[in-house]
Amino acid sequence: MNPIRRIRRIAAVLVGLAAGLVAFATPAFARVMPPEGGGSAPPAPVPAPVRTVTHTVVLGGTPGWQIALIAAGAALLAAAVAVLAYRAWTTRRRPATAAA
Repeated sequence: MNPIRRIRRIAAVLVGLAAGLVAFATPAFARVMPPEGGGSAPPAPVPAPVRTVTHTVVLGGTPGWQIALIAAGAALLAAAVAVLAYRAWTTRRRPATAAA
């Protein structure tokens, strides 16, 4: 086996394990810590609902041209991946022999 392929495969496995560790271990550290001093603190007040944020999101939104641009980009990317996959598949396929 080519040593470059072995190194690349090991690097890919390590990157995958690191990504999995980050994805699953990070939420474990996102917890509320008790206050220092050991006493119980009163519960934090609940903030009043902010209407300006909701109003801005409803009025702002994403313009139609941006949605069309994202859809066109996704379609082009999918087409490019399909072409590359088809070319890779045809190069690995054995040529059919003509029946004599």
